[in-house]
Amino acid sequence: MKKTECVAMLLAGGQGSRLYTLTQKIAKPAVPFGGKYRIIDFPLSNCANSGIDTVGILTQYQPLELSDYVGSGKHWDLDRLSGGVHILPPYQQSKGADWYKGTANAIYQNINFIERYDPEYVLILSGDHIYKMDYSKMIADHRATDSDCTIAVLEVPLEEASRFGIMNTNPDGSIYEFEEKPKNPKSNLASMGIYVFKWDKLRKYLIEDEQNENSSGDFGKDVLPAMLNDGCKMTAYRFSDYWKDVGTIASLWDANLDLLNPKIDLNLADPKWKIYSGTQGLPPQYIGETAEVENSLVTVGCNVYGKLDFSVLFEDVTVEEGASVEYSLIMPGSVIKKGAKVRYSIVAENTVVEENAMVGESPEEAEDINSWGITVIGDGLKIGKGAKISADKMITKDIEDGETV
Repeated sequence: MKKTECVAMLLAGGQGSRLYTLTQKIAKPAVPFGGKYRIIDFPLSNCANSGIDTVGILTQYQPLELSDYVGSGKHWDLDRLSGGVHILPPYQQSKGADWYKGTANAIYQNINFIERYDPEYVLILSGDHIYKMDYSKMIADHRATDSDCTIAVLEVPLEEASRFGIMNTNPDGSIYEFEEKPKNPKSNLASMGIYVFKWDKLRKYLIEDEQNENSSGDFGKDVLPAMLNDGCKMTAYRFSDYWKDVGTIASLWDANLDLLNPKIDLNLADPKWKIYSGTQGLPPQYIGETAEVENSLVTVGCNVYGKLDFSVLFEDVTVEEGASVEYSLIMPGSVIKKGAKVRYSIVAENTVVEENAMVGESPEEAEDINSWGITVIGDGLKIGKGAKISADKMITKDIEDGETV
């Protein structure tokens, strides 16, 4: 096997429990985003644009749709005779499969896969972040500093730093302390969950971590602190462009609407750094004469006859005449019928909101702003005629005509 400079390992096995009904049937990285994308399109496109052509995707929870979507990797130009994309479920042993118990354990279970390529470096990525990043620059920085581990960091407001793993650094960028969600943070450099390791060093610590019965098999909790305690050279790599963890309903909704904000630079069609998609071709969108469309993203295959404002329509969505959609995400194949109103909501795939139903409400309408939130309708459901669903509701079953939730 030809030696590869860097192998990327993409952690895509998380259950995504904070996305509730959106991840009941699919893995979090397969959740639709931005009209025609899936969350996993971002790290895969970043790999392709960065010249990294050997990628292992570690799956576990609800992997079927994600595996079908990725396929051979051809949509990201990652279908190669040598290298390419590989789907890596939990390792099958004679006694059966051991589920990945943590991020580091997941990589440990795939040591044999990595060794096939004999890489100098291993790049660890997460499957639930929206961003555009040139990994080759981070690898070059890792090489220039001769670090054992380089960790991508982002400056966050100091008052929010206690939500993250925080890197405390020396003036030269070397890390002297790692604090997991500190109550009194000393810095605002938050880990992005993106790491570059020297493979020989990472391999050693993965094996040692696996032998430690008290370890949870996690990079942030176990492997990185162990390396730091042993005096390994660890360096922070600063990233200053757009990045968002879309692991919650609010952050997923925010990130989609960020696409409509002209002040945020997240051009997904930039020819210099294109985000590729495995979405199949559909006919162009159709905007009818009765439609009113403002500040919205309408994807191929959609038919719009009603009102749209600050919303994202995914492929093959229909909004009928007299219907209105505001500050909402309508995922593939869903239908909003005549007179229906959808506001501050996420409607999952293949759901029908019947005539004159009302889904969600604006913050101004909420009796208590502290109890307001985005309403989410699960996939394949029917919201009955004239039904009313208030703010911050998670709907997992059909709603009858005229029912109030």
